[in-house]
Parts: sequence; C-alpha cells; structure tokens
Amino acid sequence: MEGRVVAAHGRQYVVQLADGTLLPCFPRGKKSEVACGDRVDIQRTSDDQGVIEAIQPRTSLLYRSNEIKQKLIAANVDQVVIVVATEPGFSDELVTRALLAAESEEIEPLIVLNKCDLTDKLPAARAQLAVFASLGYRVLELSARDHAEDLRPELHGYTSVLVGQSGMGKSTLVNALVPEARAATREISSALDSGKHTTTHATLYHLDADSQLIDSPGLQEFGLGHLDRQEIELAFREFRPYLGQCRFRDCRHDREPDCALLAALAAGQIDARRFALYHRIVG
Repeated sequence: MEGRVVAAHGRQYVVQLADGTLLPCFPRGKKSEVACGDRVDIQRTSDDQGVIEAIQPRTSLLYRSNEIKQKLIAANVDQVVIVVATEPGFSDELVTRALLAAESEEIEPLIVLNKCDLTDKLPAARAQLAVFASLGYRVLELSARDHAEDLRPELHGYTSVLVGQSGMGKSTLVNALVPEARAATREISSALDSGKHTTTHATLYHLDADSQLIDSPGLQEFGLGHLDRQEIELAFREFRPYLGQCRFRDCRHDREPDCALLAALAAGQIDARRFALYHRIVG
C-alpha cells in the first residue's frame, strides 16, 4: 500500500491512504528518516496500525542540522514560506539560513511579513527585509488576523511548508487558510492517541486538490551542518556571478589577493552583513 505522511511526531507518523484513511505508522528499525510530506510504502500490521517499509524517491527535502543531529522539516515541497512579523522582532540570520537551505534544494522561497496592522513597527521590519527584496526574494506583507487570504494565491499549485520563529503567527495563518485545521489536528491527535495536540510536529493540510500546506514547529535556530562550503557559496545567490573568478581555486574569500567576492564587496555589489554571515556559517 502507498500513502503520504501527513503528520510526523517523533518516531510515530500518520499516513493518509488513497481513500483518505489516516493510519498511524512506525518505521522499521531504530533510526527513522521519514519526514512530513514523504510518499511511503506501508504494510498494515493491524486494522489501526501499519509499518513504513520504504520511502519513495523525493523531489526535495528541507531540513536543518548541527554537529550532533539533523531535524527533518518536510519532504516533497515546492515552496518554503518563511514567516516573520513586525512584532516580536525576528532574526534576519535565521531568515538567511532558511533561504540558504531552500536554495540548496532548489525550493522556491517566499517571505511573509505578518502583523502589518502594527503600523508603527512596519518601517523597521521593512528595512530589515530590504536586503532580501533587493536580491529578488518575494516579500508579501499581510495581517494574518484580517488578510490571510492574501497568501492563498501564492500557495495555489504548490506543496508549501511554513517555517519561522515562534510567535510569528504561523498558527493564525493556518487556521485562517484552513478552517478545518483544528478538526484535522484533532483527528491526527486521536490517530496518534495523544490527548492534546501540540505544534511540536509537522502537519500537512489540503488547501484544495492541487495545493497542500505543511505547518512546522517554531524554530529558534537553523543549522546548516549538512552543507559544505561550496554548497553554501552557491546558496548565496548574489555570490554566483563571481564564483570561479578568484585567483586561487580554493579561495576562502577572506584576505586572499584577487578575490572576486572581496572585490564585489568593496564595490557594493555584496551586502556587508550577508558577507559577514557567510563567514560565520562556514566558520
């Protein structure tokens, strides 16, 4: 049997079968590499439980990692929606890291600036996002409480995943866009046999026949330990015109003579804060 993982909770998953049935499933073996959004082959072990035999080939995998472990966020997504807000303050480093992860997997990024009804906070938030807009990243401004529908056209035809720090209003967005979300999470919670739904796991919702939305837990950091130096360089889209033009093939873009990136930085073609962050990430 085949199905799609619509909720990932530790080592327990909820798989939606072709007829819409939700079946709690466990992976084989101790180590699990299953993510929300995965298409999987399963075998029923009882009427109300199954085992995941295999993960079907993925089109993409968004995840974060550090030296110790990796955290899968979502699989088979076409778009990552990075949600920030005018209040509380957001980390542009975390936004950058999420964008780099998306770029490395060729996932389309969209930045959503929420809580734009707080007009006194809006100019500062816009200024913080200006560097991303200047690089061609799409930035959509809205207020999830009143104008969540502004996001719907941007989600049509995609499997999108929402990521962002806690408190940015992702849950408000989901509840506005998917009125049956609470019912869906209750159904998933009962399938997981957990009395209380928490956003500590990713959940996939169907917006329409062609569009899905995955809500992921709020995060405070976004490790990129799975990307090497070359992959990180390529993920900075403003670096690409200059890569391969340095005098030294293994240039670290630090103090080397005839470094194309340093020349671009001096000419104002590369933002100094982004360049500093690149060096912080690659260590």
